[in-house]
Amino acid sequence: MDVRLTRAGNRAVGLAMMMLVSAVIGTVVVASARSPAKPVTPTPPTPAATAPVTPTKTPLPVKYVVLTFDDGPDVEYTPKVLDILAQYGAKATFFEVGQNVRKHPELTKRIHESGHSVQNHTWTHADLRHLSAAAFRQQVTSTDQAIRAQIGSTPACLRPPYGGVNPTVRQRAKALGKDLVVWTVDSRDWTKPGTTAIVQRVLKNVHSGSVILMHDGGGNRAQTVAALPTILKNLKAQGYGFRVLTC
Repeated sequence: MDVRLTRAGNRAVGLAMMMLVSAVIGTVVVASARSPAKPVTPTPPTPAATAPVTPTKTPLPVKYVVLTFDDGPDVEYTPKVLDILAQYGAKATFFEVGQNVRKHPELTKRIHESGHSVQNHTWTHADLRHLSAAAFRQQVTSTDQAIRAQIGSTPACLRPPYGGVNPTVRQRAKALGKDLVVWTVDSRDWTKPGTTAIVQRVLKNVHSGSVILMHDGGGNRAQTVAALPTILKNLKAQGYGFRVLTC
């Protein structure tokens, strides 16, 4: 049977369909409102890997000399030596006489604070080969005490005056925890041979590892002060660095 709707019937059917669609949409909207979407939690950024910080140390020079100065501190010459060393970026080891440390403690402190090494050269510059055990101990320990009061540590190196070493001196030094240190290049500046001679004696005999003996006290050291800039300039030009002794 052929069923045809009238115009009014068609309008009624269309209206019914529209109402049905609206009802479905409203249900979906209400359901969405009742079940809100879960908030998205932002993922924290992954921190970049941090490399461990390793403290760096200035490497010791491979080709080097050890500059040493004996018999100070001296109020006239030690400051001049320190100024020249600073000018050339050189470090040195100062073997100090205890009674001079007592006279000029501020110089010992300045040497230490300038990055140099301060070590023991006995109390009165006595020849250790000719002392009793008690006198030996007094010469060394009294100097230790005077130096320690200025730098906060006890010297471990002992330079015997005149390079005077024998089995007894070695035994006694060891008992006091000291390493004996002499030299391999002697400038003989204490003889006051002239600036040129001091320079030539050092530069002619130096090689890597040389321990060079000069003086900043114990007499007139004007020639040493005058020779030092030329010595340092030539050593640096030859590629030498500078190490200090701590034993």
